[in-house]
Amino acid sequence: MSQSKTEKATPKKRKDERKKGNVPQSKDVTSVISLLVIFSVMKLIFPYIYGATKRFIAFIMGEMATIDHYSEGIVTDVTGEVVKLLVVAIVPLLLISASIAIISTGAQTRFLFSSEALKPTLNKFNPLNGIKKMFSIRSSVELIKNLIKITIILVILYKFIYARIAEMAKMLFVDPLQSSIYLLDAVVKMVYMVSIIFIFVAGLDYLYQRWEYERKIRMSKQEIKEEFKQMEGDPQIKGKIKQKQREMAASRMMQAVPTADVVIRNPTHFAVALKYDMENDRAPVVVAKGQDELALRIVAIAERSGVYVIEDKPLARAIYATAEIKMEIPYAYYTAIAEIFALVYSIRNNDKNKKRN
Repeated sequence: MSQSKTEKATPKKRKDERKKGNVPQSKDVTSVISLLVIFSVMKLIFPYIYGATKRFIAFIMGEMATIDHYSEGIVTDVTGEVVKLLVVAIVPLLLISASIAIISTGAQTRFLFSSEALKPTLNKFNPLNGIKKMFSIRSSVELIKNLIKITIILVILYKFIYARIAEMAKMLFVDPLQSSIYLLDAVVKMVYMVSIIFIFVAGLDYLYQRWEYERKIRMSKQEIKEEFKQMEGDPQIKGKIKQKQREMAASRMMQAVPTADVVIRNPTHFAVALKYDMENDRAPVVVAKGQDELALRIVAIAERSGVYVIEDKPLARAIYATAEIKMEIPYAYYTAIAEIFALVYSIRNNDKNKKRN
């Protein structure tokens, strides 16, 4: 029996879904932004479009009036004028529309490009999957959303035209450019009114898409357990875990350096921090040790914390190689370490006497 998926998706699951191109996004957000920008730009460039169209019509009418037969040159001229008109009237809008679609979609998906989403699979061509989608929750939401949008557009369109029908009738008797600008301005205003409501709808749709995405990628407790087992067996994951453990151990070790009685160093390559509690320890205990950069860090912390640092190359190397953290030093080095601790205690007592005096 399959378990219910009640758990939030893990970071690995989210990463895998993203690789497949499965990310939350709202097409309504892209649509409403494109609508606003395109009509705003149209309002700005309309005089240029009108002028280009007028010149094109004048050119065609002039050519038609002066020729008595068609030739290759005439066809070339007409084609050139058509291309000019398209460049002025359509190309800017197409470029802006494409740019807005890329930017708004990229903002939602963090500019994800997934080759896996483009690969053909049997599920994409399975008619049963298509039927299931037709009767899914998503399809029902899309249907309701589209009905709401159509209703809003029809209501606004009716009220807008009804309020301006007298003014529109007057436009039949004015200059074509003036009437065209008036009509375009009216259309842009209507688009703005529709867009204000659609922005709210797009916001709700975006929230719904995120909720639907989170619901779809939920996992069962068993799936999380299986994923964890797979990650434990992954060499890269193992390496990262060990690296993290080493970093945490090094951090704890560095915190113990200020509690040490002495640090024995081999100038730059090795450093060992020792602590001795005469009541509880049989011999000094290693609280920190390091090589190269770690050794320099131990020495730096010791010097900042007032821990005595003694240079003894062979002893530092020997203890580093034979004693682990929280272990007592080997018996073979008792005498050498005793001499160092005697020196440390002597220096410490002299410092105390100087402070008293």
